[in-house]
Amino acid sequence: MHKTVAIVINTSWNIFNFRLGLLRALQEDGYNVVAIAPTDDYSPKLEALGIKHYDIKINNKGTNPFEDAKLVLAFRKLYKEIAPDVILQYTIKPNIYGSMAASMLGIPVISNISGLGTVFLNDSVSSKIARLLYKVALKVPQKVFYQNAHDRDLFIDSNLVRESKTDLLPGSGIDTEKFKPVSKGNESDEESENVRFLFIARLVRDKGLMEYVEAAKITLKNQCQKPEFHILGAYYSGNPTVITEDQMQKWEEKGIVSYIGVSDDVKSVISKYDCIVLPSYREGLSRVLLEAASMAKPIIATNVPGCKEVVDDGENGYLCEVKDAESLANQMKKMIDLGAKERQDMGRFGREKVKSEFDEKIVIRKYCEAIVSLCDL
Repeated sequence: MHKTVAIVINTSWNIFNFRLGLLRALQEDGYNVVAIAPTDDYSPKLEALGIKHYDIKINNKGTNPFEDAKLVLAFRKLYKEIAPDVILQYTIKPNIYGSMAASMLGIPVISNISGLGTVFLNDSVSSKIARLLYKVALKVPQKVFYQNAHDRDLFIDSNLVRESKTDLLPGSGIDTEKFKPVSKGNESDEESENVRFLFIARLVRDKGLMEYVEAAKITLKNQCQKPEFHILGAYYSGNPTVITEDQMQKWEEKGIVSYIGVSDDVKSVISKYDCIVLPSYREGLSRVLLEAASMAKPIIATNVPGCKEVVDDGENGYLCEVKDAESLANQMKKMIDLGAKERQDMGRFGREKVKSEFDEKIVIRKYCEAIVSLCDL
């Protein structure tokens, strides 16, 4: 009889866009794969691939303890009904409340801490509670994956997890055949074009959006050329650091940036730009930077965990200081001054780095090894 593996995340969109390579590999190995996530437009797409979807209501921004207690019971009900042999959990609420539910039923768990978000960026009461909940919940999983060494060490040093059950992954892994270089068109014309920068992230302050806009102002003021600064990403209502549509419109009216909305085909958007920028305050391991580098685009990012791992400063891009628009503007000027040929050389170096260090085959192999060990228990 086929073993069942359940993948649990806070959106079906996340599963379809970031975990599909892993799920297909598990299917090829003979596992029955099911998905547990709130229903969205991507849930039917999972079903079409033979991945049965189970809906669960998760308020990703809520902190109501009664609502979270109900979530534990909802997870327990689903886990009991599905009876998976192993559960793969991602994002904070599945990692915490899904683990609590799994412990009641004795089901093995593999957790993935893909980023710390605001939980470790401040010292508020809700952050302290979240850390306490992590400490309780992370007693449950047999394996806890982290996407950078700094996050793993922080959890270990804070006594939130036992070191022996932790391991590192190179993010969610990149399909380097899907994300490969695409010609912008006539290469001979590129030298004369203005450099086009693109910021890709949720539209919140923690992603460094304010610094990006301020750096754009500085660069536009000081450059003889007129580089372009574009923004791709979704508004994130409910987040305390959200950027509003009114604010974005004011920036556009002043000619600082251009907002291009959201896209289900990020690859095609990336292909049109000269440099991808992410001045984030912290990441698990930035998917955007990996996708851009895999497509042979030079990148600029902050010297923080989750970003610096992708950038070899001066080789495939530049690192700037966190929360420092002047530092970011300086690195943008360096990128502009390079010229098209040198930027292309940077991009090629970045693609080789992704292929050797961040290919999704590495992630799939580690997960498969962990799942086999738990199924054999």
